[in-house]
Amino acid sequence: MLLRPKPGESEVDLLRFQNEFLSAGAVPAVQLVKKGRRRGGAANRDEPVLQDHRDVVMLDNLPDLPPALVPAPSKRARTGPGHPLSESEDPEERLNRHDQHITAVLTKIIERDTSSVAVNLPVPSGFAFPPVFHRSKDRQREPATSGKRSIFAQEIAARREFEANKEGVPLVGDVVTTLDSPKDSVSCEVPAPPDQSYQLPGSSHSFQGPHLVTGKGLRSREAEQEAQTIHEENIARLQAMAPEEILQEQQRLLAQLDPSLISFLRSRSCSHEQAGENTTEEQRRGRPSPEVIKEEPMVPTSASESRKEDELEPGAPGLGERAPALPVTPHKEWLHMDTVELEKLHWTRDLPPLRQQQTQERMQARFSLQGELLAPDVDLPTHLGLHHHGEEAERAGYSLQELFHLTRSQVSQQRALALHVLAQVISRAQAGEFGDQLVGSVLRLLLDAGFLFLLRFSLDDRVDGVIVAAVRALRALLVAPGDEELLDRTFSWYHGASVFPLIPSQEDKEDEDEDEEPPAEKAKKKSPEEGSRPPPDLARQDVIKGLLATNLLPRLRYVLEVACPGPAVVLDILAVLIRLARHSLESATRVLECPRLIETVVREFLPTRWAPTGVGPTPSLHRVPCAAAMKLLRVLASAGRNIAARLLNSFDLRSRLCRFIAEPPQELALPSEEAEALSTESYRLWTVAAIYGQDGDLYRELYPVLIRALQAVSQEFTTQLPQPLSMQRIASLLTLLTQLTLAATSDSAKVSLSASSSITWTQVSGLRPLVEPCLRRTLKLLPKLGMWTTLGPVPAACILFLDAYYQAWSQQPSLCPGDWLQDMEQLLEELLLPLLSQPTLGSLWDSLRCCSPLCNPLSCAPAPEALPSLVSLGCSGGCPPLSLAGSASPFPFLTALLSLFNTLARIHKGLCGQVAVVLAAPGLQKYFLHCVASAAIPHLTPFSAWALRHEHHLQYLALTLAQRATSLQPALATSAPLHHGLALALLSRLLPGSEHLAHELLLSCVFRPEFLPERASGGPEAADFSDRLCLGSSGDPGCGRGVLLARACQDLPSIRSCYLTHCSPVHARLLASQALYRGERQRLPALLLPVPKEPLLPTDWPFLPLIHLYHWASDTPSGLSPDDTVGTAMRALQWVLVLESWRPQALQAVPPAARLARLMCVFLVDSELFRETPIQQLVAALLARLCQPQVLQNFNLDCPLPGLTSFPDLYANFLEHFEAVSFGDHLFGALVLLPLQRRFSVTLRLALFGEHVGALRALGLPLTQLPVSLECYTAPPEDNLALLQLYFRALVTGALRSRWCPVLYAVAVAHVNGFIFSQDPNSSDEVKAACTNMLQKTWLLADEGLRQHLLYYKLPNSALPEGFELYSQLPPLRQQYLQRLTSGGLQNGVSKT
Repeated sequence: MLLRPKPGESEVDLLRFQNEFLSAGAVPAVQLVKKGRRRGGAANRDEPVLQDHRDVVMLDNLPDLPPALVPAPSKRARTGPGHPLSESEDPEERLNRHDQHITAVLTKIIERDTSSVAVNLPVPSGFAFPPVFHRSKDRQREPATSGKRSIFAQEIAARREFEANKEGVPLVGDVVTTLDSPKDSVSCEVPAPPDQSYQLPGSSHSFQGPHLVTGKGLRSREAEQEAQTIHEENIARLQAMAPEEILQEQQRLLAQLDPSLISFLRSRSCSHEQAGENTTEEQRRGRPSPEVIKEEPMVPTSASESRKEDELEPGAPGLGERAPALPVTPHKEWLHMDTVELEKLHWTRDLPPLRQQQTQERMQARFSLQGELLAPDVDLPTHLGLHHHGEEAERAGYSLQELFHLTRSQVSQQRALALHVLAQVISRAQAGEFGDQLVGSVLRLLLDAGFLFLLRFSLDDRVDGVIVAAVRALRALLVAPGDEELLDRTFSWYHGASVFPLIPSQEDKEDEDEDEEPPAEKAKKKSPEEGSRPPPDLARQDVIKGLLATNLLPRLRYVLEVACPGPAVVLDILAVLIRLARHSLESATRVLECPRLIETVVREFLPTRWAPTGVGPTPSLHRVPCAAAMKLLRVLASAGRNIAARLLNSFDLRSRLCRFIAEPPQELALPSEEAEALSTESYRLWTVAAIYGQDGDLYRELYPVLIRALQAVSQEFTTQLPQPLSMQRIASLLTLLTQLTLAATSDSAKVSLSASSSITWTQVSGLRPLVEPCLRRTLKLLPKLGMWTTLGPVPAACILFLDAYYQAWSQQPSLCPGDWLQDMEQLLEELLLPLLSQPTLGSLWDSLRCCSPLCNPLSCAPAPEALPSLVSLGCSGGCPPLSLAGSASPFPFLTALLSLFNTLARIHKGLCGQVAVVLAAPGLQKYFLHCVASAAIPHLTPFSAWALRHEHHLQYLALTLAQRATSLQPALATSAPLHHGLALALLSRLLPGSEHLAHELLLSCVFRPEFLPERASGGPEAADFSDRLCLGSSGDPGCGRGVLLARACQDLPSIRSCYLTHCSPVHARLLASQALYRGERQRLPALLLPVPKEPLLPTDWPFLPLIHLYHWASDTPSGLSPDDTVGTAMRALQWVLVLESWRPQALQAVPPAARLARLMCVFLVDSELFRETPIQQLVAALLARLCQPQVLQNFNLDCPLPGLTSFPDLYANFLEHFEAVSFGDHLFGALVLLPLQRRFSVTLRLALFGEHVGALRALGLPLTQLPVSLECYTAPPEDNLALLQLYFRALVTGALRSRWCPVLYAVAVAHVNGFIFSQDPNSSDEVKAACTNMLQKTWLLADEGLRQHLLYYKLPNSALPEGFELYSQLPPLRQQYLQRLTSGGLQNGVSKT
């Protein structure tokens, strides 16, 4: 037995194994064969295989060729199969024998005999170069074989055809279908000679050649022969078959083949028949028949026509017919125009005619290069460049999809153009130019398509033009120019420096639980979910956060610092940075902490030395002061006091403030407008620092400069007309002096933190003589409304300065009080009283209603392109003059005037009566009435929140002045109910940031006895008399509503304490708001207000103590303290009763059903609270108010209620609690019965009769104490079959009895009686069967009393003991119906009386 080699064997062992195998003569496991040549194909398959001495391994299922490799392995040379190598032959000798040296070749050269060849000289020509190779004109006239063949391929095919015609050999391309023919085209075949045509017997069809078999895939020499052989075999088989067999076989094939294939073959046959007829006709006319007939592929007519057009050349027949389609006629002498391909010249043709839109269907929006929306039927010339698009070529303009496609172009100019057009489109969309012409929002569509990140990618472009366009588009997307203009104009208003952040409201959810955290730490803190979310997800909720997540700030810094762009790009980048800083404290912190960003802005755009700029546009803003850069620092400083301190201390802003404030604007080496804006922004930045109590030492350094600027203000009013920029600068200067004056208020009374930076009273006491003349000059312009509007915020800024001046003066304990009191009297007599007597001031009060957002909610409608992820004030189109932010708005001046009057009344109480005259202005009274009666509150948008905040300031100051006047002089309390109603309405409308105002209203106005004159003018007695008239019964005079109201008026201090406990805002926000309004600078964290997601207090705030009790009881299993629970519930119910009785408009925003749900909370707190006598009396009085007819008609329990998830769930809980702890309490039962009225949802009645039947025994409320009419329960008849069956079951089983539950017993009897005697023919079979069954069971009842009630019920009557009347005898129809169903059982009954 032969052994196999094992691992570890040497070469000697292998040779030994080989010799043993050869000597044994065994059969090898593999066969050694010689593989044939690869390129030989099947030509030599019959030759014997020549064996070779090389080892070739043959295995089963192993392919002959190795797998293809990429790249292919290098080929190795090997000998051919016909030249085997001999082992005995020396390779060197074989090489020498076959070597053909060059000498052997040279010795065999034989020259060609040219003796008989004629020599032709070259023909002279007028061309310097050889002629260009042209295609044959005869070839050009022939139609192309394929519609998609290049010129080069057609030229090669023409040459081959020409050479084949010379030799008489048919071309392969004439027999075999070309590879580039269309997929569905039919192959070309060689027809049979005319003498070989076949015709089936009994058929008119003759076969000139094969139609389907083409020979494709065979060699060129065999293709024609094989195709003809197959064709002849098919014809012979068909001739041997009978016609019936042919038809039968045809039907079988038609049933098996695809219908589309059958139609294709039939069309193919028709085309061949037409071709044969044409050939026969040509032969008849004596024309030569072509040797090879080629058939065109079957393509649509339009495609074949276009193909023929492409193959035509200049000068060819038929070109003249289509030549007008091109703007010019090409000539063959033109370079590369010898062959005209019309398919590639379609763009040069005239545009198709513009289609007229006949229907109202939507069309794609197209925009011009300036971003204008073009009408669908506008016809513009083509030289404007608006027709370079494929879709709708006849329409001018570009769609958003085409512009997006252009932004990804490889040509930088095209990318820049697309971004420029998109920027223009966005700007016009935000300005509201498109209106209702477009369906949907342009901004929303762009952001959903990824435009935000397209801009971010474009900012990283290498081409400066693309970067410029991307920055411009980014500014157009983020920055609304009207917003910045509005915030700048109102900076000098009453607390105008404090603004809301422009952040989506849903992004501030986590801030509610982190109010105790310092703002700086909160800005740096980032939730892990937000840090891990990708930028696209962030951008869907907040565009600014999504952009910041893409490292936008470092890129903008690079563009500013390294790229050094032009002035327009610099201004765009600074505007974008300002918008980012307004977003939130977190965004402002990121802008501040971006490496080298603020350093670059301060160094490049706020230098202290610069070259004077000439007349005209500035070529570069680098190393030139820029007002936008100063504004960026001011907005950053407004975000937080820590940011302001870092800016002042780390970037040397003090020297720059001194540099730009020390010189008047006209002396700065800058353009006049830029100098005015730079000076204005410098004042505002200093103002923000002064609000924080920072940089007080700068005032001492620039005191002469400020005095000189104040002196120049008076001259500006007398020498020239007011200019808007100059008025803004003057107002900013006065606002700065106001804050510096307020900073001196605590200098003498309190010890400042740093004495070197404090401002003393002596340093600001000399400012009033310079400001007061400015106020006098501005007030002289009040009768001239045209001039008055040009002054802007200057008059308000002057009055606010006087307000701050007297506040600071009154707080100096070292000064004599008589001095400032006498000065106030002089100011009132000389300036303010004459102002109050002017008719023009009355017109300002009258215009309050026209400019009020509360009186005109539509004026605060959101912008057309407002997006929840990109907050904007929506002022791009500007504000109307008669609006709160308009140029003719009276709010800034009147708010400042009321603030000054409050200060005068607080300091000098003797002037209170004189200044309170302003509250009697008819315009102000009408405005208050409209605000109290207004039920439509504007939807909370960024602009409405900003506008409402300033309107709330005016209302609060007016209420504070009214409260001071009524306290000091009760004779002035004629409008106290109106003022009290306004205070209640204002309390429920105040927004975040006004926590101090809400707290002050709770302390002073809301619960002030002077604002409730009804308590002393017979209000309680009138309430008792009204109840007696409405209810028609005297009742117990000791517990009437009048007594309860009188007791509530005596308990107003306790009620106020209760609501201060339950309605006070969050402590941290209250402290921040108090620091802002009281001027406590060291405690003020920021000028950025909280996000205005919703008002501070809900509309049902009077019920808040009851709601808190309910929640605390639910969360505290052990229960609450009885004393605290009873006291809180009683105070809340007392206040609600006062509002229900004397201020019903304060609760008009709370639906009656919501009030009922709040009263239910009193019974759900615990099992003993509702048993207290005061609680019983107060709830009964409130329930009687809810059950009045005018209130009941607005009762709706089916609609969603504010603050309540589901009323049926609350009612189910209420039933469960009633069944457990009520013990038949009548008041508790009245609240249970009230939602069971017939017009309310059947779910509530099913819950009682289906799941809580045991509660029926405790519902012992007498019919006389039912707060509503019994007809509300019995009409209309019940139509719910399940409830009717539950009624009947409760009556029959005895669960519902008259002595236990008289109200529901009467209701159930009424509905069951109406059901069993109903004879509606439209009822379903199920209802009819149930009706018949119930009537039969009623007839067979053993309880005679119940049987009598169910059969003889007539009408509800709560005066009777049963609650209804009975028939003495059934009506005839009912008698017959009953007799028919009971089959004569009625004759055996007794007479009913």
